[in-house]
Amino acid sequence: MVDFLAENNLCGQAILRIVSRGNANIAELLRLSEFIPAVFRLKDKSDQQKYGDIICDFSYFKGPEYYESKLEAKPELQDLDEEFRENNIEILTRFYLAFESVHKYVVDLIRYLDDLNEGVYIQQTLETVLLNEDGKQLLCEALYLYGVMLLVIDQKMEGEVRERMLVSYYRYSAARSSADSNLDDICKLLRSTGYSSHPGAKRPPNYPESYFQRVPISPTFISMVIGRLRSDDIYNQVSAYPLPEHRSTALATQAAMLCVCLYFTPSILHTQQAKMREIVDKYFPDNWVISIYMGITVNLVEAWEPYKAAKTALNYTLETANIREQAGRYAASVESLRSQVQQLLKEGFLREEIVLDNIPKLLNCLRDCNVAIRWLMLHTAESAYDPNNKRLRQIKDQVINDSKYNPKILFQLLLDTAQFEFILKEMFKQMLAEKQLKWESYKKEGSERMMELAEVFSGVKPLTRVEKNENLQAWFREISKQIESLNYEDSTAAGRKTVQLIQALVEVQEFHQLESNLQVCQFLADTRKFLHQMIRTINIKEEVLITMQIVGDLSYAWQIIDSFTSIMQESIRANPTMVTKLRATFLKVSQTGLFIYVTLDHNFLKLRFIQLSIDVWFVRIGQYLKIIYIYTSVLKKYFIINVVYFVAKLTHAISVFTEGILMMKTTLVGIIKVDPKQLLEDGIRKELVKRVAYALHKGLIFNPKAKPSELMPKLKEMAATMDGFYRSFEYIQDYVSIYGLKIWQEEVSRIINYNVEQECNSFLRTKIQDWQSVYQSTHIPIPKYPSVDESATFIGRLCREILRITDPKTTCYFDQLNTWYDMRTHQEVTNNRLFSEIQDTLGTFGLNGLDRLLCFMIVKELQNFLTVLQKNILKDKAVVDVFKALLSAVNPVKGIVANASKVYANAAAKTQKIWPAYLEAIMKVGQMQILRQQIANELNYSCKFDSKHLAAALDNLNKSLLSDIEAHYQDPSLPYPKEDNTLLYEITAYLEAAGIHNPLNKIYITTKRLPYFPIVNFLFLIAQLPKLQYNKSQGMTCRKATDPVDWAPLVLGLLTLLKQFHSRYTEHFLALIGQFIRSIMEQCTSQKIPDMPSDVVGALMFLEDYVRYTKLPRKVGNIEDDHRTDTLKQKRSSTTLCTTKH
Repeated sequence: MVDFLAENNLCGQAILRIVSRGNANIAELLRLSEFIPAVFRLKDKSDQQKYGDIICDFSYFKGPEYYESKLEAKPELQDLDEEFRENNIEILTRFYLAFESVHKYVVDLIRYLDDLNEGVYIQQTLETVLLNEDGKQLLCEALYLYGVMLLVIDQKMEGEVRERMLVSYYRYSAARSSADSNLDDICKLLRSTGYSSHPGAKRPPNYPESYFQRVPISPTFISMVIGRLRSDDIYNQVSAYPLPEHRSTALATQAAMLCVCLYFTPSILHTQQAKMREIVDKYFPDNWVISIYMGITVNLVEAWEPYKAAKTALNYTLETANIREQAGRYAASVESLRSQVQQLLKEGFLREEIVLDNIPKLLNCLRDCNVAIRWLMLHTAESAYDPNNKRLRQIKDQVINDSKYNPKILFQLLLDTAQFEFILKEMFKQMLAEKQLKWESYKKEGSERMMELAEVFSGVKPLTRVEKNENLQAWFREISKQIESLNYEDSTAAGRKTVQLIQALVEVQEFHQLESNLQVCQFLADTRKFLHQMIRTINIKEEVLITMQIVGDLSYAWQIIDSFTSIMQESIRANPTMVTKLRATFLKVSQTGLFIYVTLDHNFLKLRFIQLSIDVWFVRIGQYLKIIYIYTSVLKKYFIINVVYFVAKLTHAISVFTEGILMMKTTLVGIIKVDPKQLLEDGIRKELVKRVAYALHKGLIFNPKAKPSELMPKLKEMAATMDGFYRSFEYIQDYVSIYGLKIWQEEVSRIINYNVEQECNSFLRTKIQDWQSVYQSTHIPIPKYPSVDESATFIGRLCREILRITDPKTTCYFDQLNTWYDMRTHQEVTNNRLFSEIQDTLGTFGLNGLDRLLCFMIVKELQNFLTVLQKNILKDKAVVDVFKALLSAVNPVKGIVANASKVYANAAAKTQKIWPAYLEAIMKVGQMQILRQQIANELNYSCKFDSKHLAAALDNLNKSLLSDIEAHYQDPSLPYPKEDNTLLYEITAYLEAAGIHNPLNKIYITTKRLPYFPIVNFLFLIAQLPKLQYNKSQGMTCRKATDPVDWAPLVLGLLTLLKQFHSRYTEHFLALIGQFIRSIMEQCTSQKIPDMPSDVVGALMFLEDYVRYTKLPRKVGNIEDDHRTDTLKQKRSSTTLCTTKH
């Protein structure tokens, strides 16, 4: 008959694929359960108020028109709904596909059963498949895995959360309009059951049986599966546990499957007492806490409470005397097993001959250890007992008291058992690999010994006092031939024959009186020894390794093992060399039961446990690094012997731990390769990230009311802290065998970039979630801290503090000095040294991140400004009439405006109410542009100073690319980077990091044509000129501190605003200023006023500064020249590598 799992057996392959998908589905559900967006829980009042109208449960389906009409009635809700869709559709799709895969799984299983019944698979029926060993296992697993999927979904994803995610997916996805969509069926299957995994929550009636019956499955199939699970040992586990008291452990996997499958036929649990008594007697005579899948524990006392037959049957197990007996038995076994295993682990005890002579005893010891560990771990686990259930509390207390439970002793037994198991396995693997070679070697040695003895008795070979004996000579030659004829392939016959040969050698020594000759006796003893070794070697079977694998299964403790993390950490802290023992424990954790298909996700969970277990020492390393920095800074000045000793002691402790980690050797955890060097590096990175992130979070919190500002003192303090980390890493890197400064650069840049990304999220419609971020990591996570003000992170607080102290309303910026002064006190507030201090504190990454954040702020400010301009100013009829009147009065712009002072003054007076908000927005943009210029200067200076070759190479590359682009515009046949060429975008990042860019040339936003835009800006400018005065030494300054206008932000703000529009607006704007100057001066000349009016001086200074900042030719009066120049500038700015479109 064809093998059931053969590739050409369609029946076996079909059910194998279904079961494989089932395991993959569970892994995906467990993985996704950690990424449920918190907003779908609607726990916070703020979330309820904000998203309550757009996140609905299944009540939505009763009247979708009502909910949609509510959204359509409010534009702000529509906008929020669209933003929510953009941010969550990807994760919602992932959840939906996981839910869909569960539904598809059960549909495919039902179809497979129908095909079996209808005879689609020739010569295969449900009965014949269940008679096949593989078929029986797979069919039982198929039903069991479906039950596990449903339980995992309900435990890990609350019913209301599932409903909200499904409704959101339904609303946002196009799948609902698809003809083949099975969304309705998925919603019916996964609607809320009312179950809650929170302690003390009331269990819903008829749960989970009503949940399991939402998709009907053939009762005959369920009955036959339960029958097999009740009666058969489907995995043949009992052979690995020959002792009767170990039977419940041997059948634990099958018992878990049976418990899940019983929910599909609750009548057995409710009324069939005989069956339940049979099940309990076979599977649960001495246990009541089981692991149903990868450490998900179930306490049968609680799970079977609603079922009369099940509860009655279990009561015999839960009798006080039985609990006391079981707990006492395991308490006694733990004591004896600890000393026994420690004796076996003594150096040199486990030798090859001892192992080969005592295989049964060693396996029995392993079984006893693992059974005791399993029972105690499961029956004392916190997660298995609801603290609100009085009966469960009593049972738990009794178990702990009667078993004299001590988690430290149990953990030590686990470590020793894992080490013993590991050594034994390694020895057996080596012996198996060398088995045939050694057997042949022993055979050769034995045969040669017999030939030598034959020669001795031939009288040819001299041997003291041995007479010639032809019979013995012939006999020994025959024995040599018999030994030589032994066949390794036929191990059974060879073993039987070897025993006979040993017996014959004993008899020949006795009957022929050979004891008197010591040399002959020694030859015979050596030959018997070699024959004994051949028997031992031939008995080395792979079945022993398989038995050890079955017995050593620790999959039941997947989640419970986490409770031992603190004990493990404490043990490592007390004894760093203990790290070497952990390798065996990690390998034991990596083993899974035979019925589980190892998935990548499970192995990542194991890896996380391993990292968590040794994290305590990385914390200690972090503490040591801090102390080392303090003391090494003292040693620079003074040589103090006690300090030298203390630093050496700490360094030695770090080295010992490092040696322990590196001694663990490369290990496979499931299918993931764990390199101890990488583990060490990851642990150090994790501790570094945690400490640096915390230092930045705590160190950069500012009090806005403090005078003077805390900015510079805190930056200096933070720079010293960061320098301490840096120097400590530099000192310790050789002792822990890592590239310390490389790690420092990578992790600090990651921390800063991640915080910048999170801060910029507030300006983005589509947020970058943690799982989407290129900077966040699950293995080395960057911690998130609650915000202390409007900023989300330290980089936002730093940026807003800089903006606060350089606010144009309270300070005046002098471009020549790169300094800000207080308008009232005229005291210096800060200068460009601020950015050098930020460079010292946060490095190039920090300055670059700050620059990026300012870009987002400028974009937001410009967008808000244009919204106000379009919705308020240009919609105000009275204001628009003023613009029209002024526009007709100044046309043509090449002419002179009659009665200019009156025309301009009237227009400014009639529009004065709109300028305060306009001025605030312009100056904010200008202020941020000044900061961006200062950052670019600092970055460029430090790049030229620290990396002059890089700076020169980038500058030359930028110029050559710009030259090629300009040449292409003049002659389109010349090459130009294609759209899919990423060179321009990639080089931009380098240029911005090196400060080789001009923030004033940036195009921040896309704009449309706006009516009256040049006239609005012109009128705004002349309305501000009376507030300013010209000073020969200082330039343009504010007249009154009570009505503040800072000149530099004003000019740069207007320049940036105009840069976002077509160059013709700039031409018109500059022409209007030129006309204003000519018209006022013409009026002054006609009225014989000797002094130039201050407004004209201000307008001229504006033109002067505008030309200086934009690097335009000074022929601003010539419109044609301006047109050509600006057009070229516009082309350059749209293609320059320094331009970033936001």
